[in-house]
Amino acid sequence: QVQLVESGGGSVQAGGSLRLSCAASGYTYSRYCMTWFRQAPGKEREGVAAMDRDGSTSYADSVKGRFTISKDNAKNTLYLQMNSLKPEDTAMYYCAAGALCSDYAGYFGYWGQGTQVTVSS
Repeated sequence: QVQLVESGGGSVQAGGSLRLSCAASGYTYSRYCMTWFRQAPGKEREGVAAMDRDGSTSYADSVKGRFTISKDNAKNTLYLQMNSLKPEDTAMYYCAAGALCSDYAGYFGYWGQGTQVTVSS
């Protein structure tokens, strides 16, 4: 059974950094497109950063140059390094695994429970 467990969220001031982790069990990352989504209160879930099976990456315009997605195959763990955080980055962050890299959350069949990121000004 596929399981994703996020960690690393917290509260930081604007300009600070956090690194989120997503530990996977039941499969390896080479089988799926892995994406970090986030959802702020009252807003739709949005794709933030994605890594496809071949290691190619893509980012939402709002986080380009500030966030970096990476993975450690030996640990079967996905990361999201978030630098220069802004109050508008405040959201619940989720990692997800799916057959197709997309901004559409419906394409992703496996989700973690989420980790909260709060950025204060």
